[in-house]
Amino acid sequence: MKALLYYISLAFLFVLNKLPMRVLHFLSTLLYYLMYYAVRYRRKVVRDNLVKSFPEKDMSEIVAIEKKFYRRLCDYFMEMVKFYGMSEGEIRKRMLFEGLELMEEAVDKGHPCVLYMGHFFNWEFVTSIALHMVRDDISLGEIYHPLENARFDALIRKMRAQYGAEPITMANTLRRIMQIGKSGKKYVIGFIADQVPTWESINHWVDFFHRDTPVFTGTEKIAQRTHASIFYARMEYVKRGVYKLVVEKIAEDAAELPEFEATNIYYRHLTENIRRYPELWLWTHKRWKRTRQGYAEREKRRAEDRKRLIANANGEKGV
Repeated sequence: MKALLYYISLAFLFVLNKLPMRVLHFLSTLLYYLMYYAVRYRRKVVRDNLVKSFPEKDMSEIVAIEKKFYRRLCDYFMEMVKFYGMSEGEIRKRMLFEGLELMEEAVDKGHPCVLYMGHFFNWEFVTSIALHMVRDDISLGEIYHPLENARFDALIRKMRAQYGAEPITMANTLRRIMQIGKSGKKYVIGFIADQVPTWESINHWVDFFHRDTPVFTGTEKIAQRTHASIFYARMEYVKRGVYKLVVEKIAEDAAELPEFEATNIYYRHLTENIRRYPELWLWTHKRWKRTRQGYAEREKRRAEDRKRLIANANGEKGV
């Protein structure tokens, strides 16, 4: 059944892929009305996120951002359909880059590069960066989470690799970076680092849109271990279907920064980027579902469980 569903979906996507972008954007508008007004896809999550993130805005402003976000989200879905097999000429027109020379200068100084990113539309287009940084001494890649469906995961990997960037699973990140280093090349790798860490991965919190927020620090640790230069990818909206990434330098050598400083700076850049283009960030995810209180309660239970295990091992009864 899963295989049948995959091939039916693939055939449907193949037909849509052949349509001009202007037609897909028209379909996106229709999809927006369906998702926003009829299906109301994650409307409660988005509204709650926006209201708590922008307490200074009245409800009319919140609703305006909300509607723009859903329009950009639907554009993203349709642009993803067209992205597979998109010609180099077209993607160059739709994804613009500024400041790439900063990363090339870092490589010339002997540093690999880490590019901090956020879930801004259209982050998939950013993989076309490989068309703009064509050098034998640079290996380009992006970190991603594999999909549960192996067939769709293979399709997404092929799409993301179509211009020369290498998709790297999060679990294989450090191993692959070490392999690149041994080959004599410097890496330039994009990390979308604004995701929700697992309970086990939490070791740092930041003030992010008025809430105490647990954050990933793995990107920073890898950058420090490899003495990478770190940068922020500021995303901008040019016009429908056209985006721009502006590279901003954070540090020449991540190893010279105090612990968590790179992560803190990234979230300051991310916050500023979201405030400038709130409709471009992915508000549908439950970014603040893990709280410090929940973390403290979980750690307390884990401590109690360890205490019971020790007591049982020592032959004691009770706690």
